[in-house]
Amino acid sequence: MKTAITALCLTLFWASAPPALASEKPVNITQTVKAVEVLHQGKKVKIERNPDTENMLDPDFSLTSRPCPPYCIQPMHLAPGVETLGELEILEYLKKLGKDANVMVIDSRDGDWPLRSGIIPGAVQLPWQELHPSHTDVEKIVETLIFRFGAARQGSLWNFENAKTLVLYCNGPWCGQSPTNIKQLLALGYPAHKLKWYRGGIQDWKMLGLSTVAPM
Repeated sequence: MKTAITALCLTLFWASAPPALASEKPVNITQTVKAVEVLHQGKKVKIERNPDTENMLDPDFSLTSRPCPPYCIQPMHLAPGVETLGELEILEYLKKLGKDANVMVIDSRDGDWPLRSGIIPGAVQLPWQELHPSHTDVEKIVETLIFRFGAARQGSLWNFENAKTLVLYCNGPWCGQSPTNIKQLLALGYPAHKLKWYRGGIQDWKMLGLSTVAPM
């Protein structure tokens, strides 16, 4: 009888215990990786998941039914040869920053989105309009290709042999900004295998509680 009463008391205690007491399990990235250290603006930044198991998604990314167009669902495979990345794959590219000068991670979002939600540590801001001839002077696009991406101009042709591998993202699977940039770069002759796309974007990044930083 005494044993049964003790067991009942313990059951009631754990049932009424606050979440922090009932579950002390860590919120790791994977079973073996707690955090990833990357280089952002010359400083080391740690990417980890929010340890609060009650943390909720930002209201900006909780809408389910944005009007289409322009917020249409993007395909899983954007173009032949362009690799679609998940979070673990983009973390591998982020770890290369500062060690491999041939990799660049680009936040393609415009407006105040980066200010409202932050950017992925290690990413550089390049609003999608800056690569689109309908919004930016062609000479400025040429300068970006040469001085930021490492492409070379040979008369009327482009040489992308030494061009960087670009990893682009925007707001999420319903965002067309980074897909627009990737298609524009492909049209210029940028090699598909040097273009990577994080389809989930900031929406999926935040859904998993991963770290962001304020844009510079």
